[in-house]
Amino acid sequence: MSLFGTRKKAQPEIATIVVDGRDIAVTLKRNARARQMILRPDPSGNGATVTLPPGASAASGIAFAEERALWLAQQFLRYDETVPFEEGAFIPYLGVDHEIRQSAARRGSVVQDEGVLYVSGQPEHLARRLTDWMKAQARQAITDLADEKLTVLDVKRGRISIRDTRSRWGSCSSTGALNFSWRLVMAPEWVLDYVVAHEVAHLVEHNHSPAFWAVVDIVTDHTRPAKKWLTDNGGQLHRYG
Repeated sequence: MSLFGTRKKAQPEIATIVVDGRDIAVTLKRNARARQMILRPDPSGNGATVTLPPGASAASGIAFAEERALWLAQQFLRYDETVPFEEGAFIPYLGVDHEIRQSAARRGSVVQDEGVLYVSGQPEHLARRLTDWMKAQARQAITDLADEKLTVLDVKRGRISIRDTRSRWGSCSSTGALNFSWRLVMAPEWVLDYVVAHEVAHLVEHNHSPAFWAVVDIVTDHTRPAKKWLTDNGGQLHRYG
């Protein structure tokens, strides 16, 4: 318990704006470190978030979102174009588009070969087999990267879990357990490297202080471009499967 008592966390404010003829919930979140207002659409296509810097009013945040309603509509349209795991579809794997082909003759659940993902078995099992394979690839890649960075920082981790989260790409618990979205395996390798570095760094600094970012920079060179990539393209990874 804190010697200064418990401080109640401020609840985010929620407003409604009209985007392309439909009501969209806009969540207003205040961030003491933000230097400008930032608008991010929810990959679900059902809402958006405006980050407010110190001194910015809720009204200005709502106006900021309304001025960008056309841009939001365009983003939601992109999110609506889902890509199922099926024969002939193209999906990204480590940032490179691969064609999905069903192949009953090939051995093994999935074989990657020159821009093609060959999925064995019957067509009705293709989506499940490919999803399972992607999750296994994510677990292996993430575990290897995490253990490599742990050695550099000389710290230990807890269990690594691979999930399908929408609100965050990774997290680190107070017990040292690391959680990651399996969809990161569809992002470029340097983006995956950054997310793993970010969560491993929390084993040293469980905050987002300058000391934390200094630790991140020890174990990855990709912080700035990877953060931008995730902001610009991360939501697209939820279109697949």
